[in-house]
Amino acid sequence: MRKLLSRLGLRFEDPVDERTFVTRFTLDDLPRTQAAMILGACVYCAFAVWDWILDPAHWTETLFLRLAVALAVLLPATAALRWPAARRWAEQIYLSYCVVPGCVLSLIYLRLGPGFDHAAAGMIVVILFVSTLLPLRLSSLAAFCGLTWLCFAVCESFAVHERAGMRFVNNFEIGMAYALSLYAVGAREVRARRQFQTEEALRREKERSETALSELREAQAHLVQAEKLAALGQLVAGVAHEINTPIGLALTTSTAAEGDLRHLQRAVESGQLRRSDLTHGFARLSEGMRLLFSNLTRAADLVNSFKQVAVDQASAERRTFELHGWLEELMSTLGPLVRRKGHTMRIRCEDGIILDSHPGALAQVISNLALNAIVHGYPDGRSGVLDVAAYRSGEDRLRIIIADDGIGIPSEHLSKVFDPFFTTRRDKGSTGLGLHIVFNLVASTLQGQITLSSNGGGGTCFTIDLPLSVDEVEVSEAAEPQATKRVNLGSVVVSSAPLVEPNANGSE
Repeated sequence: MRKLLSRLGLRFEDPVDERTFVTRFTLDDLPRTQAAMILGACVYCAFAVWDWILDPAHWTETLFLRLAVALAVLLPATAALRWPAARRWAEQIYLSYCVVPGCVLSLIYLRLGPGFDHAAAGMIVVILFVSTLLPLRLSSLAAFCGLTWLCFAVCESFAVHERAGMRFVNNFEIGMAYALSLYAVGAREVRARRQFQTEEALRREKERSETALSELREAQAHLVQAEKLAALGQLVAGVAHEINTPIGLALTTSTAAEGDLRHLQRAVESGQLRRSDLTHGFARLSEGMRLLFSNLTRAADLVNSFKQVAVDQASAERRTFELHGWLEELMSTLGPLVRRKGHTMRIRCEDGIILDSHPGALAQVISNLALNAIVHGYPDGRSGVLDVAAYRSGEDRLRIIIADDGIGIPSEHLSKVFDPFFTTRRDKGSTGLGLHIVFNLVASTLQGQITLSSNGGGGTCFTIDLPLSVDEVEVSEAAEPQATKRVNLGSVVVSSAPLVEPNANGSE
C-alpha cells in the first residue's frame, strides 16, 4: 500500500519527510482553519431552521442534537488546537470534527419525517465544507467518506421515502459528491507534496551551497594567506641579499680593526712603539669604526623598514599614517630585489598626505603589483624602470599609479587578469591569485577602484583610486576574500591606450 501511495505521489518514502510534510500541511495557516471550524459549527446549528421547515413537530429534538454536537465536539475540537501539545494530533482532531456531525446528521434526517427525501443537499454541504475549508489529507477524507456514507446508508434503511427511487437518487448524488471531493483533495495534496519536495530540495541545495561557499571562502582565505606569505618570502630573500653587503663589510672592518689593535698592543708590550705607528693605528681604527657604524646603521635601517612592512602585511589593522615616509619604507624593502634583477625604481609622492586606512592591505597591493611587474613584465633577463607615483586626486581622494615599461599584457588577456587562478606561468609555479587578491583588497578593504591600461609591448599601468579615510567597516584577513563578488568588472576599467602617467607592469 505504501509503495502504491508513493507512486501516486501521496506519500514520501522518507519517514522524516513524511512527518514533516504532514505537520506542515495540517497546521499551515492554523488561525484560518480555526476560524473556518467556528463558522462550520455555526452553520451546522443554523440548519435547524431547515429542520423546522421540514418537520415542525420534531425540530426541537434535532436542534438539541445540533447544539449538543457543536458544544461537545465542534467547539472543543477547535479550542484544543490552541494548545501546542494537542497539535501533534491535529489530523485526528479534524477527522473527529468532520465524522461526528456527519454521522449525527443522518440521525437527524431519520428523526425528521420527510428528512431523507431532502438529505442529499445537507450531506453535500457538509462534504463541501470538509473538502474545501479543512486541511484533510486524502486518507483522512476517505475515512470521513466511508464512515459518514455507512452511517447514512444504515439510517436510510430505516426511513420511509415519500417518492420511489429517492434512495438511489440520494446515494448517487452523495457518491458523486464524495468522488469529486476525493479527487479535489487528492490533487491538492499531490500539489502540496510536490511543492514541499521543491522547497526541501531548494533548502538542501541552499545548505549545500552555503557549506560549499563557506569551504571555498576558507580555502580562499588560506590561499590569500599563502600568497601573502609568499610575497613576504620574496621580500625576505631580497632584504637578506641586500643586508649581506653591509653586514659583510662590517665583519671585514671589525676583523681589520682587531688586527690593527693587536699590532699596537704588541708594539706597546715590546716598548718599541713609535709616534708614527700610534698615529697610523688610531687613523685606521677611526676609519674602521666609521665604516663599521655606517654599515651597521644601514643594516639596521633595512631591518626596521622590513619589520614595519612585515607587520603591516600580516595585520588588517586600521591606522593613520603619513604616505610619503610609509611608501619609502615599503619600497626600500623591495629595492634589493629590484636592483638584483637590474631594474631601476622611481618613487614620486606628494608630501603631507595622511591616510586613515589599512596599511597592511595597501602594502599587499603595492607589493603584489611591483613583484608582478618584476616577474612577468621583464622576461629573459631584461631590465627596465618601475615607476610608483602617488598624489591627491581631490580633497578626500588619493591616486596611486604603478607603471612599468615591460612587455605589457596581450589584449586577449586584459579581461581575465583579475580572475582567480588566471595565469600564463602555471608551469613555472604561478598561482594566478596575485591580481585577484589585489582586486579584492582595493575593492573591499581599501574601498577604492583599480583600473588597468596596457597596449601590449609598451608597458602596463595600474591606477588605484582610494579614499583618504575608509568607512568604518569590520575587516579581517579571513573576510577579505568574501568581497570577491565580481558579477562584472565594475571598478576595473581596461583600455588599450596607455595613460599619460608612467607605464607599469606586464602582470598576470
